[in-house]
Amino acid sequence: MNLSVNLNKISLLRNARGGGQPDIAWFAQKALEKDIIGLTVHPRPDGRHIVYNDIKIIKDLTSAANKELNIEGNPVEPSNQEYKGYINLINEFKPTQATLVPDDTNQITSDHGWMANQKDELTTYTKEIANSVEFLSIFVDSDIENLSDILNPDISAIEIFTGPYAIAMASDDNKRIDQELKKIATLATSAQKLGLKVNAGHDLTTDNLKNLVELNLIDEVSIGHAIITQSLEYGYEQTLDKYLEIING
Repeated sequence: MNLSVNLNKISLLRNARGGGQPDIAWFAQKALEKDIIGLTVHPRPDGRHIVYNDIKIIKDLTSAANKELNIEGNPVEPSNQEYKGYINLINEFKPTQATLVPDDTNQITSDHGWMANQKDELTTYTKEIANSVEFLSIFVDSDIENLSDILNPDISAIEIFTGPYAIAMASDDNKRIDQELKKIATLATSAQKLGLKVNAGHDLTTDNLKNLVELNLIDEVSIGHAIITQSLEYGYEQTLDKYLEIING
């Protein structure tokens, strides 16, 4: 399993005050100096956190470090004066990985994946960016049925939505935890059989990550909110080390 560090919350904190602090370049560089696979950003039309210039900075830093840039986003949202549009951003920056997420407008955070009945819509978007990325990933729920029904030849990865698993872990209900882990394991196994890279993310923390590591089925996790919040207590670099220790065993 590899770790991709999501830097959305650094930009959110900076934008809340204005100016240049915290400096996203510093946080990006410190993460890239660790044993991570790369960095993740999720620009949104309202510009609440990651903005265009952040992507430019992070693209340059990941390229220099020979590490992955993963740009998440909703391909449906149109461009506006402040936001170029997800498809345009992917074709301009050509990240290692694009992760398509079916967010609603002004949604606080991602909370659901693509449905099988959205295949035609999804295919339209994947065709537009397939030549700009190495991996084209789609965000899916852990209980999606018949994964192959939503796939097309351009899709090479999935990201499993781990929100329900995180909620189960917080409940301390072992039966519920086992059920959610089984869903993730079943989906990850199906995806691997289809030749897909398997990513996972949402509400992952040092308290719930170990179970996913032990499945030995997930190639990459994207974690941001918990890393930044735990950094307030432990320090940023020390928090990154905690996650890497869990992942590397």
